[in-house]
Amino acid sequence: MNNKKLILGLTLLLCLGGCKQRVSGPKSTAALPEHPIFKPLPANASPHLKELIDGAISQAGVTTGYDPSYVKLDYPLGDVPKETGVCSDVLVRAFRNAGVDLQKEVHEDMGRAWAEYPRKWGTSSPDANIDHRRVLNLMTYFARAGKSLPVSGNKDEYLPGDVVAWDLGHGLDHIGMVTNFWSESEKRCLVIHNMGAGARVEDVLFAWKITGHYRYFQ
Repeated sequence: MNNKKLILGLTLLLCLGGCKQRVSGPKSTAALPEHPIFKPLPANASPHLKELIDGAISQAGVTTGYDPSYVKLDYPLGDVPKETGVCSDVLVRAFRNAGVDLQKEVHEDMGRAWAEYPRKWGTSSPDANIDHRRVLNLMTYFARAGKSLPVSGNKDEYLPGDVVAWDLGHGLDHIGMVTNFWSESEKRCLVIHNMGAGARVEDVLFAWKITGHYRYFQ
């Protein structure tokens, strides 16, 4: 079995409601652009915004694998090995760098509002080992926290630090973060995400149907 089929097979076993092998997008195998151009952050941007983006980008070339296995985690601040994870783990690690523990935030919010969260996985109570690693749960948490923004096809509305969720089809969801890396040819920001080959910064903002757009820090 070649690597592409192996990754796809692992993904189809995904219990996290997360990602799958890329179906379209750039062909580069590099985790970061070879000759990066950066979009400046606003002068009045929160220092947490830079911490968030830095925490996301720092995973490129470090998180080189993808593993959707259920893992018992410490709580709070639990994590799988930094070399692996799924798409949602990119966000969890980035937000922790900015002082926000999504594992704790999602777990506590699910305890307060269990009925508001999806029932896709047949669970009957919150599980701090896995809930924050599921895309639909993160989307629900961000929406309940008042962080939702309109979904549009306007590239200028997606700013560094924004969280974006996609529908990949066949019941699979994906999530990533807009970075301050800039595509000069497309005039838009690049995205960091993990879709099977580790955390990568790529031009995939409009590669799939966008289903969620969130801004936590200004």
